[in-house]
Amino acid sequence: MHFPVDIPLGKSSIPAHLICETLAYFLGYRYYAYLRRKTVDVISEANRLIIFCGAAFGAIIGAHLVGVLEKPNEFKFDLVYLIANKTITGGFLGGLVAVELTKKAIGVKPSSGDLMVYPLILAMIIGRTGCFLAGLGDGTYGNATSLPWGIDFGDGVHRHPTNLYEILFWMGLWLALLLIEHRYKLADGARFKLLLSAYLVFRLLVEFIKPDYFFSFGLSVIQLVCVAGIVYYYKVFLFPKRLIKTYARTSVHLL
Repeated sequence: MHFPVDIPLGKSSIPAHLICETLAYFLGYRYYAYLRRKTVDVISEANRLIIFCGAAFGAIIGAHLVGVLEKPNEFKFDLVYLIANKTITGGFLGGLVAVELTKKAIGVKPSSGDLMVYPLILAMIIGRTGCFLAGLGDGTYGNATSLPWGIDFGDGVHRHPTNLYEILFWMGLWLALLLIEHRYKLADGARFKLLLSAYLVFRLLVEFIKPDYFFSFGLSVIQLVCVAGIVYYYKVFLFPKRLIKTYARTSVHLL
């Protein structure tokens, strides 16, 4: 396979990454809208829209803030540089902070994140497929490896396909959540807490095999952000039974 992968379009071509990114947003939102129609939503449509806008704003700020700080040795005050650098980890946590502040401002107490979990997973799988097809240009590849599944993204070096690792993580998490919800009824907000806490642990670990900038104490900026998020969600790890509302079997309407 030749990287980056482009889709021919007449005499020109479209980057597969762009197509996947567009599909991630479109299909993720359509899946969310579908699930909301099949769910008794205690949050009004108007408040949902306000929360959604708050989440999007926070995610954009968080993604770019952490993205530009990811490599402090290369940091520069340049508009193109600031716009081009972003990371989903910062996006998740930035969105989380913004949602909590927005909900507090409009007086909404029920969880607003549970309904977004499966659409987010779908969007991440599609998006990371685009990251893989983008090759070296996307910057989501791993370090050099001698393992048989190492992939040459175009520079002659076989590397950990960390974007594919993440796709496998999301698929595994999707299956795990379905199995959990088939047996238990989760408490309000538990589904989103499980998603974000699991992803933070995954990113904390996978960053060790990526060409990041590591401080003298052995962690990167993204890993420090992950640690902060894990500390915020410490109850998920210390008291997992609190995530379960009842042990009665329940249905998960996803089809």
